[in-house]
Amino acid sequence: MRTALISVASAVFLVACASEGSAPAQSKPATAEKPAPRCYNGDDGKFYPVGQKAVVSGVEVNCTVTSDGKSGQWMGAKHK
Repeated sequence: MRTALISVASAVFLVACASEGSAPAQSKPATAEKPAPRCYNGDDGKFYPVGQKAVVSGVEVNCTVTSDGKSGQWMGAKHK
């Protein structure tokens, strides 16, 4: 009797552990587009699109795309 009880308890435990496994990974929609590169301005607390000018810490800068094209970076504005 005791052996049967231990066997049943073990089976219930294994089933409970197996059901707590990770959920299947959900795939992203195939139509999802990558966001355009942007630059973050901590003074304003917001992102700027590539090509836009801003003032960061008192310096006028332009948001330009990085060489790999994945993100944006602030570059000093050109003097006239």
